[in-house]
Amino acid sequence: VFATFLGLGLGVAILGPTFQDLARNVNRNISSLSLIFVGRASGFLCGSMIGGVLFDCMNNFLLMGISMLATTVGLYIIPLCKRAVLLIVMMSVLGTSIGILDTGGNILILALWGDKGAPHMQSLHFGFALGAFLAPLLAKLALGTSVSAENHTEPAFQPPATNGSSEADSAPLFGLPDDMNLFWAYAFIGAYIFIVSLFLFALFFKKSSRQERAKVSAQAYRRAEYHKTLLCLLFVFFFFYVGAEITYGSYIFSFATTYAGMEESEAAGLNSIFWGTFAACRGLAIFFATCLQPGTMIVLSNIGSLASSLFLVLFNKNPLCLWIATSVYGASMATTFPSGISWIEQYTTISGKSAAFLVIGAALGDMAIPAIIGVVEGQYPDLPIVLYSCLGSAIFTAVIFPVLYKLATLPLKSEDKKAVPSSSRL
Repeated sequence: VFATFLGLGLGVAILGPTFQDLARNVNRNISSLSLIFVGRASGFLCGSMIGGVLFDCMNNFLLMGISMLATTVGLYIIPLCKRAVLLIVMMSVLGTSIGILDTGGNILILALWGDKGAPHMQSLHFGFALGAFLAPLLAKLALGTSVSAENHTEPAFQPPATNGSSEADSAPLFGLPDDMNLFWAYAFIGAYIFIVSLFLFALFFKKSSRQERAKVSAQAYRRAEYHKTLLCLLFVFFFFYVGAEITYGSYIFSFATTYAGMEESEAAGLNSIFWGTFAACRGLAIFFATCLQPGTMIVLSNIGSLASSLFLVLFNKNPLCLWIATSVYGASMATTFPSGISWIEQYTTISGKSAAFLVIGAALGDMAIPAIIGVVEGQYPDLPIVLYSCLGSAIFTAVIFPVLYKLATLPLKSEDKKAVPSSSRL
């Protein structure tokens, strides 16, 4: 499962450093190809919903293996697309398979280890962070020897208006890219994901997997008194948490250069230290989760994000304070999502549909909050809107978690207590 999410991180993050090359491959400029992100996000949402339904009625290893195989096919086809519409469609298909895998990984950890799976859940999400960290390095190694974009960007990106439509109509659907390094970058990740999918299929055909599934199905079924309310509140919790994480990571560079007056090299370093501490603490959280309860880790993360975001707002033009607070903020945000999934499993059983519901909340926050902050920041360029949004999200998550804990620990009604053993026997 760790290897699966490592490939997932590679497949998601490879788009960023290769976006310009993909645009050149379909003879478009970057601004006109921005729908590629909308297509992938839409596919991810659909995949999360589809996965939530299918994981409740199919073998988990089989469905994950099929999704990994679909991801492999998508990664091989994307660099071969010669038309923008086809590229967007293929990116949507890739997003769908990734959405199924994202939901399935969390479900599989809960199915195999239940409320004892906190270290495994942290390991799962560390795999994704590691893959996202390695993807730009892989792209740099594959594309580093290619001709610089400045040498041939303008003719390829700006064809005459009279010829653009005719060229698009006459262009083939598929073809090898002019720069084969682009193909090899995607092909390498596709080959790795294909190899991992073979192991998932092997687990499906292994006889012991059926025995393991029978053992898991016999585990005690738990359902909190306010099960649906807990899921809805955790949906909102993940919406704001993931939204703040992506907003800060996406806008800190522009904030540091335009508002704090940093040089571009310093701003890039500030951006890197945020994601670096984020990935490092996800790795350390694997060991912390063996001795700390998920709820304790969430509380510590909330305190750290609240203190660091307040520090950022108060000292938003002090370079030293920005470096320190950014490091703490990245570390504090690292463990919240996997800890949240592990925490809720301690009080109420999470089905495939429930896990998909939570993943969709995180995905919507990823899409909505950065877009809203971008619009608001354009209206008020003299205010640190990015930092205000992070502080607001930190306050909200710090307030809502005690409410979640109170609802989760309320005792069951007498009729619900009687229903639980019968569900377990069934």
